[in-house]
Amino acid sequence: MKIDGGCHCGAITYEAEVDPDHASICHCTDCQKLSGTVFRTSIRAANDKFKILTGEPKVYVKIGDSGGRRAQAFCGNCGSPIYATAAEGGAPYNIRVGTVRQRDQLVPKVQIWCRSEQQWLPILGAIRKVEKQA
Repeated sequence: MKIDGGCHCGAITYEAEVDPDHASICHCTDCQKLSGTVFRTSIRAANDKFKILTGEPKVYVKIGDSGGRRAQAFCGNCGSPIYATAAEGGAPYNIRVGTVRQRDQLVPKVQIWCRSEQQWLPILGAIRKVEKQA
């Protein structure tokens, strides 16, 4: 599936070829902090199937518990997270689904790091919903 997207302010745009079956949710505490919310949704794209069209993301290299170095790319203007990949390059990209224009078509197929999942997530369906903020 061909996707495209970009950051909130429009400074960074990209396109990629992805398999929708590779959409996932991560509940790890790093994703919680880096996304500013309680989980992060990503779609994997092979290294040669992801292309930045405009702009240049700012990159922060995070060192995981395993010692692995992950490049976290985001817009230096608006802060939108764009992707993560191995800091050494050549690895697949994990594109942040919130920046994908076709995000409604990327239904997660797996959740990982569930030991860090926030305990209140299962009750979301019971919480009052408001169509938009007044």
